[in-house]
Amino acid sequence: MKERIDLLRREVEKFGSQAAAEVETFRVEMLGKKGKITSLFNDFRELAGDQKRDLGKPLNELKKFAQEKINDLKNTAAEDRDQESGEDLSRPANFTKLGSRHPVSLVKNEIVSIFQRIGFNVSSGPEIEDDWHNFTALNFPEEHPARDMQDTFFVNREPDWALRTHTSSVQVRVMENNQPPIRTISPGRVFRNEAISARSHCFFHQVEGLYIDKDVSFADLKQTLLYFAQEFFGPETKIRLRPSYFPFTEPSAEMDVYWGLENERDYRMTKGTGWLEVLGCGMVDPNVLKNNGIDPDVYSGYAFGIGVERMALHRFQIPDIRMLFENDVRFLEQFKAAY
Repeated sequence: MKERIDLLRREVEKFGSQAAAEVETFRVEMLGKKGKITSLFNDFRELAGDQKRDLGKPLNELKKFAQEKINDLKNTAAEDRDQESGEDLSRPANFTKLGSRHPVSLVKNEIVSIFQRIGFNVSSGPEIEDDWHNFTALNFPEEHPARDMQDTFFVNREPDWALRTHTSSVQVRVMENNQPPIRTISPGRVFRNEAISARSHCFFHQVEGLYIDKDVSFADLKQTLLYFAQEFFGPETKIRLRPSYFPFTEPSAEMDVYWGLENERDYRMTKGTGWLEVLGCGMVDPNVLKNNGIDPDVYSGYAFGIGVERMALHRFQIPDIRMLFENDVRFLEQFKAAY
């Protein structure tokens, strides 16, 4: 056996290759389950005690020497591959670039989150609506001048199908299929046939809210909107409600928040008043409740609608609404670390 150990040691010393496949073949030939060195260890078990004492050390040294030689050859082969590829494979991987949240999505998600914290669920509906859900059920009678308040993209005149002009149509569907108490918000995209400019667009996004239950009052509406304003704009935010008109609410109001007059931009945005209009609201008209199968003598409710783009322009100081929809990567990349 001593001669076999010496012979295998000389064979290991002579072997040299930088090819990974050849090194692996040599490893299996020497140290595999049926390898030459492994076979020596199997024969070693059959030797007498005095022979084991003489041959045990050189046999272990042979195995260690073969393993170290194979490891060195493997490392050399790996370094050669790195140099051939021209890359340092020890460097960290280059991860795929992450995209950016759109500023409209950032603001919409924040608004939705604020109202969800006080019990509002989220509802959605189709963007192409019939006349009933978009107008009639919301107290827009045929030929009523209030329909002129919203220039509409009609898809088909017979019957009247149109791109929805507000997400109030989603609220109609909620009232048709649910009995009070109802507490829901309806975020979504809406369309109006308006000229595109720095301050307006033919499509934009709304988050509309609806709450119907027994004994709901205008005071409940005011407190809900105050909570929203202070969560979104800051805890010291002040609000005011101005009388207004919407066909589906009575009484109706516009809500302003006090923006301040600290610089030229504030004067421009608030037209020198310090107050910024952010949403419309009001108590749900009894006719709307009746149209949707809810008894107005038992239930009352409030509704509000928030323009997401307007809030985004204010939040991120964006000067032109058209920038939100031009898909300019240079613009969108600015919002990677916004939230």
